[in-house]
Amino acid sequence: MAARRTVRSAVLGSLALTLVAGPAHAADRRPDPMPHKAPAARAALPAPDPAALAGVLRTAVDQGAPGALARIDDHRTAYDDHATVHTAVEGVADRATGEVMDAADRFRIGSVTKTFSAVVLLQLAAEHRLDLDASVNHYLPGLLPDDKITVRHVLGHRSGLYDYTYDMFARSVPGFEAVRTKVFTYRELVDLSLRHPRTNAPGAAYAYSNTNFVVAGLLIEKLTGHPVRTEYENRITGPLKLTDTFYVHPDTKIPGRHAHGYLTPDDAKAALVDATDQTASWAQSAGALISSARDLNTFLSALLGGRLLPPAQLAEMREWLPSGAGQAYGLGLRRRDLSCGVSVYGHTGVVQGFYTYAFTSADGLRSLTALATTSNNATVQATMLGTLESAFCGKQAKATTASPAPAPARPAGSDDSGQ
Repeated sequence: MAARRTVRSAVLGSLALTLVAGPAHAADRRPDPMPHKAPAARAALPAPDPAALAGVLRTAVDQGAPGALARIDDHRTAYDDHATVHTAVEGVADRATGEVMDAADRFRIGSVTKTFSAVVLLQLAAEHRLDLDASVNHYLPGLLPDDKITVRHVLGHRSGLYDYTYDMFARSVPGFEAVRTKVFTYRELVDLSLRHPRTNAPGAAYAYSNTNFVVAGLLIEKLTGHPVRTEYENRITGPLKLTDTFYVHPDTKIPGRHAHGYLTPDDAKAALVDATDQTASWAQSAGALISSARDLNTFLSALLGGRLLPPAQLAEMREWLPSGAGQAYGLGLRRRDLSCGVSVYGHTGVVQGFYTYAFTSADGLRSLTALATTSNNATVQATMLGTLESAFCGKQAKATTASPAPAPARPAGSDDSGQ
């Protein structure tokens, strides 16, 4: 049985971060039912339940994840005060060596990358270099088959562009091995999508598609003249001092100490596949970032705390459309409504071998990142939803949420988890 341990630590200093100023841009769509609040107006959250958090991770390991970790950063009243930090780990980071998981391990964050990409584009909107309601083809002539598809549609998964990962990973292990070391261009990925009819008319409905955030990467590079890596570094990871966050594409290695990720084959009798080393070129600006629980908590705290976007752009990011039971989607940002009445904000991430939940409170003062080192295992994916309940509802979490039903399956590597 994999080694297990649980750790709780407290009172770590938080980073003092700088607000990115920018011009106002009027929002005219559905408002956030839980608008941004200043720290002084923070409503009290139920205390987190570290024991329950550890129990969720233990269950995930019992269900087939070789390892799992979680970290809560809980600031009391302000972003520059000390945070109480709770960490929990279960299982092993490397099945070959038996090295135990560590809460500081780096890992592939999958579609949490989408929130980083959305922040860059919203900053460009604040700088008057991008109009969210302009056609994508205005900036990238001839890329898409319909001039009615806007930047806003892309960031909110309302473009109707088919998700190419359905075909790519229809068979989990063979699909992954076919692209593990392959390097794609953005336009090659878009072309894979355009082989299929669109799923709906532009703006008609929410339909999650990785293609949207491949288009987002193309927009970033066209508007700035820089690779997405440079824009992530200059606009987010550098200013926030996210020292565990890297965009290494097309390199295949995770730098430094990290957790290995294991892909569950479609055949339940087959052995897990170590999927850690890969280009992640099939994902790029839709899912290729590497990070840590500490860095993701810092990022989301900064975002919802108003330190990465001006108020107008943060408000636009939080204009919601329903995206499943108890959740909604804005612009590169997901909202989850929990059993205790608290809503949390962030993103899920699925990439071969890794399930990530990264969410923060409405004011950014309490953040959770949780990881299970498997994928293509809907039972584990659903179980990890319980980390949100433990972190934000604590002992007020309803018992019925402790063991949620498995999420509908999607190909390993795609991520509209519904979770």
